[in-house]
Amino acid sequence: MRARSVRGGVAIALAAVLSITAAACSNPGSSGKGAASAVVGIAYEPDSLSPLLGYGKDGNSKIFDGLLALDENMKLRPALASALPDVGDDGLTYTYELRRGVKFSDGKPFGVKDVVFTYRTILDEKTNNPSRTELDAIDKVEAVGDDTVVFTLKYPYAPFAQRTVLPIAPEHVAGKQDVNSGTFTSQPIGTGPYVLTKWSKGEKLSFRANPGYWGGEPKVKRFTMAIIKDDDVRATRLRSGDLDGAILPPNLAEGFKDENGLRTYTAKTYDYRTVTLPTHNEVAGDRAVRRALDLAVDREAMVDAILNGAGKPAYGPVPTDSEWFARGTERVHDLDAAKEILDEAGWKPGKDGIRTKDGVRAAFPLWYLTGDKLRQEHALAYASDARKAGIDITTEAGTWEVIQPRMKQDAVLAGGGSPADPDFDQYTLLKSTLAGDGFNNMAWYDNKTVDEAVEAGRRSGDPAARKAAYDTVQRELAKDPGYTFLTHIDHVYVVGDRFGDLTTQVEPHDHGLASGPWWNVEKWTPGGADK
Repeated sequence: MRARSVRGGVAIALAAVLSITAAACSNPGSSGKGAASAVVGIAYEPDSLSPLLGYGKDGNSKIFDGLLALDENMKLRPALASALPDVGDDGLTYTYELRRGVKFSDGKPFGVKDVVFTYRTILDEKTNNPSRTELDAIDKVEAVGDDTVVFTLKYPYAPFAQRTVLPIAPEHVAGKQDVNSGTFTSQPIGTGPYVLTKWSKGEKLSFRANPGYWGGEPKVKRFTMAIIKDDDVRATRLRSGDLDGAILPPNLAEGFKDENGLRTYTAKTYDYRTVTLPTHNEVAGDRAVRRALDLAVDREAMVDAILNGAGKPAYGPVPTDSEWFARGTERVHDLDAAKEILDEAGWKPGKDGIRTKDGVRAAFPLWYLTGDKLRQEHALAYASDARKAGIDITTEAGTWEVIQPRMKQDAVLAGGGSPADPDFDQYTLLKSTLAGDGFNNMAWYDNKTVDEAVEAGRRSGDPAARKAAYDTVQRELAKDPGYTFLTHIDHVYVVGDRFGDLTTQVEPHDHGLASGPWWNVEKWTPGGADK
């Protein structure tokens, strides 16, 4: 539910805030920026750089490649596979022919053993990969000859090919050390367009172009991701010229609109902001309180005031313009109806306007991530709307290390979303058996009908049956909202125009690290490259 490199779930350890003083002492671009180098500001860093532990599982990892990749239009294309898979046995087998002549950045050849090793290791329960359930459909993965890999599934999992953008790790390196704590987790070797040169945790990730990359050596020779958790600091460093580009909240990006030499890019996304309403909290876990909050919140006002119009109201994990959205599940802002629900459930207003029931005050804390202005503003707006209905929500800022131990009892302003397939987000978000599993099902949501529907959606190969299953999920969330979904957010980036006219994809919640205009930095052709 955090910005993920590990949807999903991808979750993420956090960077420390970089002060301006620290920036002066350790400038990511101090080696001399030119057209053949780029320094971009992102908000988070991963826990690990090993795909065996979840890094890059949704693609665009730069250090690695998957069997397949996603193009600008989110269509699958071959990567380490030479073609899209051959699907047989009524959707139970996926056969991949591998691209020949590919080498890892250490010069060793890539082959079928690396694919088999990667998937088998992730599926091993001893591997600390929080996204293992995403590969639940795999029964076995086998090498057939020198250039063919066959996946056999337990059930016809419709979006399986999309799962194979997952990066491939080298068996000859990662297989020779502890998968959870070995040096490969911070000093990775892959087949991708870039090679990691240094990871200064909490500060930056530095890359150089891989001269032996099978897709051709990138023209941007040096690429740096500066890890700047605080939105204001990121904007300041961009304005000072310390960064070539950055992801920014819409209101901060607005300040760069007329800046010479900079371009603004707005990416459509599935990224949502939501408030977890933990089942184990006696107020937030009360169904009447949940239903009332769902109506009391003014989503349109949040889109206008917080996002500057760069987004849309959210009524669940699926955006309203998606083919998977269940029409009729939109919730109208209706404060009077919210109050009526609370009245009927026995939550009566006290002298201070805050409701009580059986001696319990309608109050609970709501945590948001320190330095994240969008989450802070969403949290404050949500608390303000709740108070109008007689519910007292106290907003608190903290790091994930502070927040995570409190998630079972306290509400959290969280994020998530994946454009790949409804299963990619909804299963880990809502499945009751995943409650308490890291950042999966942060609200400890427990709804038998939803459990059955997400399983049906995952296991059916029939598009109509899958659509019906995910419609059921969304309609149950309207009746029994374990989360208050607030907005779907467009991602806004500001980048120097010397890199030409760039593109964006439809993005997941994970933004900046694997997404953004630099999703295909290896294809950039900047003018006036360094001599």
